[in-house]
Amino acid sequence: MQTKTMTISKLAKKTKTNNQKAAKTRRQRGYQWEDTLVKRFNTTKNWKAFRLGSPSIALPDVLAVNTDNSTIFTIEAKSGTSTSLPVPADQIERCLEWIKTFDIYQKRHVLLAFKFLSKKRIGIGQYEGRELREFYKIWDDTLEITDCVCTYEGKFFAKINGERKEIPLKECTMPFKTKQRK
Repeated sequence: MQTKTMTISKLAKKTKTNNQKAAKTRRQRGYQWEDTLVKRFNTTKNWKAFRLGSPSIALPDVLAVNTDNSTIFTIEAKSGTSTSLPVPADQIERCLEWIKTFDIYQKRHVLLAFKFLSKKRIGIGQYEGRELREFYKIWDDTLEITDCVCTYEGKFFAKINGERKEIPLKECTMPFKTKQRK
């Protein structure tokens, strides 16, 4: 009986360790995507971008500004290997609150930046190859804020009462080269 208890204990520790590794990998992908966006903006004429902090702080992932065009973006960045990437309502809400603060800018948008990696997760530690895709959606501030999801095909859905409802968000043309599908 003691051997069985020890085996269960070891299995629980291994599961916890694997979950921690997976969470760390997801966070690293997110940070890398944010860093890529900042670098792309900063190598583009008249744009300045900044990562704003950790997820525990009520800030957007990235702030990008072009004072010559009087444009500001608050960006929520999502990256992953699945076929859909979720955006919680509170993250959209905090981006909107920040964008409202900078009313000196004529063009103010909340961007949802999605990067679907070139590998698709098909099981635990199992992947298959696919095309890398990026989508840059402009949040429509007339919409009710709700949990949302973007699919690998670039379709955007709201989650309302447990059901998905497609939302036709506009695609933002970025001032730098992207992996957007045409």
